[in-house]
Amino acid sequence: MAVTVPPFPIARFSVEQYHHMIKSGAFTEDDRIELIEGWVVEQMAKGPAHEYTTGELVALLQSAVPSGLHVRNQAPITFEDSEPEPDISVVRGSRTDYRERHPGAQDVALVVEVSDTTLATDLRKARTYAAAQVPEYWIVDLPSRAVLVFRHPDASLSAYRSEHRVTEGDKVVTTLAGEPIEVTVRAVVP
Repeated sequence: MAVTVPPFPIARFSVEQYHHMIKSGAFTEDDRIELIEGWVVEQMAKGPAHEYTTGELVALLQSAVPSGLHVRNQAPITFEDSEPEPDISVVRGSRTDYRERHPGAQDVALVVEVSDTTLATDLRKARTYAAAQVPEYWIVDLPSRAVLVFRHPDASLSAYRSEHRVTEGDKVVTTLAGEPIEVTVRAVVP
């Protein structure tokens, strides 16, 4: 059922206000939400293909990322006006560096969203990640069995200057902390 946005002014929230709402109990860990550009938005349910791909990518990246980076699974990242919870992120430092805060934009090396039915939303998030200067963003597009790779963010445009599609028979090749990483698309799409 489609919901029509009412003609009233809609409230946007700062990251600080969002954190306060979480601490006050307005949202719980069971609420599937995230803050995107000041808007509290619902996250979509995740089906078996989404979970499979996320798990495979986490395992591949954990075995490939060099020292000084670690892989996070569906964990928040704090930006100036957003706190997305991407399916996967690769961040600088160790887990213990984030005992008292979420990684910020300056800590992120790579963000990955897995898209089964959410491609339009995940494409829209490219704007959020580019504005925060996340250097590389991947969307694993399950229906087309491809990975969309976004690089070279331009914060002034809230866009990436480089976008390309890697198909099922090819590899996504990137460099993290000076080390080359290759992910075969066929290995992660069911």
